Amino acid sequence: MPHIPQVGAFVKVRGKTWIVESSEQKGTVQAFTLMSCEDDSQGEAVDLVYAVELEPVVLDPSDWSSLLSQTFEEPQRLGAYLRSTEWRTATAADRKLFQAPFRAGIRLESYQLLPLKKALELPRVNLLIGDDVGLGKTVEAGLIVRELLLRRRVDTIVVAAPASMLLQWQDELAQKFGLDFTIVDREHLLETRRTRGFSANPWSVGSRFIVSHSVLSDETYTGGLRDILAPFRPGSMFILDEAHHAAPSSGATWAIESQMTKAVREIAGLFEHRLFLSATPHNGHSNSFATLLEILDPQRFTRGIDVEAKDLEPVMVRRLKEDLRRLGHAFPERIVDPISISGLPPDAPELRLAIMLDEYSQSVAGGSRARFLFANLQQRLFSSIAAFHRTLTTHRRSLARKSEEIGPDVGETTPDLIEDNDSIEVATHHAKGELGDLKAAIAHVDRMLAISGGARDLADARVEAILDWIEDEMLDDGHAWRDRRLILFTEWEDTRRWLVERLKEGLLQRSLGRIDLEGRILNFTGQTSLIERDRIKIAFNAPFEQEPVRILVCTDAAREGLNLQARCHDLIHVDLPWNPSRLEQRNGRIDRKLQPSKTVTCRYFVYEQREEDRVLDALVRKTEVIRKQLGASGEVLRQTIETTLAREGIRRGEAERMAETITNAKSGRVSIAERELGDEADKRVARLKEEQQRLQRALDTAKKRVGVKGEDICYSACNSDPLSRGIGVQN
Repeated sequence: MPHIPQVGAFVKVRGKTWIVESSEQKGTVQAFTLMSCEDDSQGEAVDLVYAVELEPVVLDPSDWSSLLSQTFEEPQRLGAYLRSTEWRTATAADRKLFQAPFRAGIRLESYQLLPLKKALELPRVNLLIGDDVGLGKTVEAGLIVRELLLRRRVDTIVVAAPASMLLQWQDELAQKFGLDFTIVDREHLLETRRTRGFSANPWSVGSRFIVSHSVLSDETYTGGLRDILAPFRPGSMFILDEAHHAAPSSGATWAIESQMTKAVREIAGLFEHRLFLSATPHNGHSNSFATLLEILDPQRFTRGIDVEAKDLEPVMVRRLKEDLRRLGHAFPERIVDPISISGLPPDAPELRLAIMLDEYSQSVAGGSRARFLFANLQQRLFSSIAAFHRTLTTHRRSLARKSEEIGPDVGETTPDLIEDNDSIEVATHHAKGELGDLKAAIAHVDRMLAISGGARDLADARVEAILDWIEDEMLDDGHAWRDRRLILFTEWEDTRRWLVERLKEGLLQRSLGRIDLEGRILNFTGQTSLIERDRIKIAFNAPFEQEPVRILVCTDAAREGLNLQARCHDLIHVDLPWNPSRLEQRNGRIDRKLQPSKTVTCRYFVYEQREEDRVLDALVRKTEVIRKQLGASGEVLRQTIETTLAREGIRRGEAERMAETITNAKSGRVSIAERELGDEADKRVARLKEEQQRLQRALDTAKKRVGVKGEDICYSACNSDPLSRGIGVQN
């Protein structure tokens, strides 16, 4: 029978300490009301029958004997406990102290701390991170977000990114920094209305959000965002990924702002802190770059006024992989090699159709709209005869309508092909006044259709070259798969479908049906769902024994938002995009930080017997040269390339001259970007070396202050048996 306590006594019941507040006799039992004395439940009350509780104890406040029942903790163990307590604290007083790196699940390089250092030095974090593709801009942004949250400097965060990168942002912030962000899209809007009423503001449900660029221009979404921010919200932060999309493309003195520019300008001004990310921050136009910087920090920059490199120092961070490699960082070396195709018969469909298309262009082209039309047809032909045939069929139908004929049946058009065919319909419609004799044009198109129709389902020399490479590099005994993966990129969905079918046929034929194709080839297109997208990414990066996939065939929908470097260092461009930005984005899927291979190889095809390929070969080589000097050069070259290629195509008689012009080009826009970014190679490397040394010293100091070295949190066992060490962490 336990000792019955008096009112006011301290007791230990159910694992907690209580004070007896009252006692009452109820029939044959005595009931007690107890109040909790625990820190985490003070004031909590419970009614119970003390006599039937398991092992209740009446405590004597004056009894100190328990202190003598055990010895004091050893200094090392007590120190480990105190260190672990300190980890749960953060300071906002010391601007130079890094704290976020020790609360993130990442392996950091010292160079990645520079954006964090600059952010802590700025009263408002108006910062542009212009690091090269694959250097970890998302991680650098995450460090800043985590640090500002620890210091209570931000409480509301909105990340805007291309739609294809929303899930990547959400995953990386959650997995590497423990931060949950809500994607604000149509489903989120509907769910908010269902659960909270039709007039509920979706931005009021939480404080950390991710949105697509398109949402910024949609009043359905931004109206509610402005409501919670306006006229200005302290403690708010706006992160804009691929920020160059918000820069005007015009070269006029006062840049003509796009809808995206206006939307970003309007929203960004409501936030206290702004963080812009772009591997291509400068497009070669001073006024466009100044406009982007004005949106970022209107106190420092004004559109129409040239930017000086020294003005960028406080608000911009920019490093290139080539520079970091020179300083010893283990980034892979990118090898860009052409796969040469030669020895084809003169009547090979890909050669014959190129000649006929050029003849068609010369015979009927009469203006810029017609040249744009032929450039589109040329791009499809260089992608695949299958893509060319479908597009040419659509073009022929449009011509027939103009001449009041009944065109051929185009056949079933799937949703992901509608946009491509619609663009040719529109291009043909606008060029109708420049096409001359429509009946002659239709006759010429019919001759090309006769050839393309017979070849559209056949493998070409590129497919045979890919099959040869797969046999040599990915297969044992012609049918057993090795531990190696390959990415194949194409611009058009027609080409992707054709390519997959030809690869399957070729592999089965060459292996005499012995090869296992189940799960070996995956596809990624613009119609791939978000769930399937995530599954493909996980499977392609998984260990070889866990996932059978070996080949990923992609359209350009995969050029952003997919990091595929974990188990793959080989990529082949089945066709070449005429936009250098897209080419760089494709290569960036495997040429990234944490790529385990010392080299990544990006290959592309060159038909030696097709004159036009000399221009595309020159484009790839020139893009690589400038990438090593300026980083991702796509934005600097994009408008020039689109003007000379995408709007006019490649004319046979001018191919040699065009290739030479591209090879020898030293664009004035490139020079402007070099000057305003302060991107002279030697100066970059020297500055980067000094920065790394300072950052490493700052990181070492932070480790000591925060206490994350192993010896800081181990107790005496650390000096003896390694298996009995304490709760230490790695340096």
